[in-house]
Parts: sequence; structure tokens; C-alpha cells
Amino acid sequence: MTGWDIDPEGVQGVLEAAGERASDLEGWGEHYGSTLESAAAAAGTLSFGGGGGGGGGGEGEGVGLVGLALSQFAENTRGDVMYIGARIGKSLEGAYNAAVAYLEGDEAMAAEAQRLALLAPVLDLRAPGEDPNGPV
Repeated sequence: MTGWDIDPEGVQGVLEAAGERASDLEGWGEHYGSTLESAAAAAGTLSFGGGGGGGGGGEGEGVGLVGLALSQFAENTRGDVMYIGARIGKSLEGAYNAAVAYLEGDEAMAAEAQRLALLAPVLDLRAPGEDPNGPV
């Protein structure tokens, strides 16, 4: 490829700044589920007919409609949040590898590093401790 003009110090500065922001996002992602869980618990319950706020003793007792919605939202968006973090990591790694390869004079290797950075990350969405081979 011709026409590339990479400033190593500029690349390093951008990657460091992006890495710091990615660390901030990683911390947010780690607390995502627990924050929504806390919000769900604080949302209270909806009681029909005057009495206490609880349900009939089944699963989800003490969790109101808003809490249930927040819980389902967290469950359904967990993969998206994980994907964002994985995508950021792969992008930073790809940019770094491409810059290093270019600076070493191997433009073909730089192009391959960029191609690999564009591949979608593979996520493991199993619950912690879940059997990787599925149910018995």
C-alpha cells in the first residue's frame, strides 16, 4: 500500500488515551448487571387490592413490574455490553499490531492485522459455572 504516513508517537498517544477510556468502560461493564439488579430491587412492587407489596409466593415475589422489566433488560443486553468491550479490545490491539507491522516495514502484515481487527469477537454467553457441553 502506498500513501501511508504513520507517526509512531501520535499512534502511541492515541492508543494510550483510547486504552484509558476503554478501562473506564470496562469498569462500567463490570457493574452493569449489579447496578440494574439494585435498581430493580429499589423500584418497589405494585400491589393490587390494598395489602402489602408482595405477590402470591411464587418466583419473583417482591419484584414489581419495573424490577422485572429491568431484570429482563439486563439479561437481554448482557451480550451487547460484552460485545462492546470485546470490540474495543480487538480494535485497539489491531491498531497497535498494524502500526508495529508498518513501522517494521511489513505492509502485508499491517493489512492482515487490520483485517483481523475487523472480525467479530466470539463471546461465551454461558452463565458462570455452566457446563460447556450443555445439559446432561
